Amino acid sequence: MKYEEAAKKVDSLHKKVVAMNEEIAKVRRSAEPQAMKDYVFTRSTGDSATWQDLFGRKKDLMVIHNMGRGCPYCTLWADGFNGVYDHLANRAAFVLASPDKPEAQAKFAASRHWRFPMITYRGTTFAQDTGYGSDDGFNPGVSVFQKKNGQVVRVSDSGFGPGDIYCSVWHLFDLIPQGVDGWRPKFSY
Repeated sequence: MKYEEAAKKVDSLHKKVVAMNEEIAKVRRSAEPQAMKDYVFTRSTGDSATWQDLFGRKKDLMVIHNMGRGCPYCTLWADGFNGVYDHLANRAAFVLASPDKPEAQAKFAASRHWRFPMITYRGTTFAQDTGYGSDDGFNPGVSVFQKKNGQVVRVSDSGFGPGDIYCSVWHLFDLIPQGVDGWRPKFSY
């Protein structure tokens, strides 16, 4: 297929993807919120944090479900969020949650120059209650919470994985004819 013909087809497919993403957003907005329990988390600083602490003055809260410092994929996503943190935090409260101990979180975050707040859900059922933890381990993703009538509710969530819409690396690699071509993230290059 000639380049110009392929470009037209890609443009047409891209418009369908945009329309599909709009449809997904509508379905998410129509979902009944999921009531959440009260949890007491521990910040990477060692201080305890309640829901109110995490929300601060915002009405929305994004919690990144991260598998911890041992996962290069989760590190890739977190590195990307670090770059857009100011934009995200201007719109909603933002925190990264992992099972790591607070001191391990703080040390790893400093090594990556992460600027966003972090909490551990160690000692809580938060990961299991949100579907991002099980006896088999943890899964990456994001949940969005709101306060409604004095209760914290989850209004949406989405898992992370190679090729998802939350990490630009995959889509930039798609521009290369061979795509990802076996590439895997590393902690350093």
